[in-house]
Parts: sequence; structure tokens; C-alpha cells
Amino acid sequence: MGAEILTKEDLAAFRVELITEIRNLIQKSQHVTDESLYGLKTAHVRKLLGCSINKLNALRISKKIRSKKIGGTVYYSKEDIRKLVNEGFTF
Repeated sequence: MGAEILTKEDLAAFRVELITEIRNLIQKSQHVTDESLYGLKTAHVRKLLGCSINKLNALRISKKIRSKKIGGTVYYSKEDIRKLVNEGFTF
């Protein structure tokens, strides 16, 4: 097995390629947030709908809004909230 010799130019090219890939990964990760993955948090939904925490819980229990609890935080379905707002939900 022969030894390969790396030159400064090889290392410089590798550096540029590595930096480019890291930049691409960072740009992709900046577009992803908790809310975009899971939905809207309770405070945001309450502000959008103008309702109390109890009313929001009632909507969730009655299955008018789908939700998911992840690590102690409840996330609500964006589609369900959008539908309620479009229907003119008032409390």
C-alpha cells in the first residue's frame, strides 16, 4: 500500500468544500423550528383565538383541535387553528 502525499492545494480545496457544506447545513437548519415541526404553542393559539386556557382545553378535549404533547409542551395543529379562524371562531 503506497503512501499518498497531500499538498497545501489539496488541503485548501478540502477546506473550501467543507465550509460550503457546513454553510448549507446551517441554512437548512435555520428554516426548521419547533413550531414548524410540531405546530403552534398554547400561548400563540390563545392569542390567535382570543380564548382562555380552559376554552382551549375544551376545544382539545372535544377533538376540534388536534394536539400533541412533547416534553411537557402542548403543540396544536396549524390546520385546525386555521380552520377555526376561517370559520370565524369567537369566544
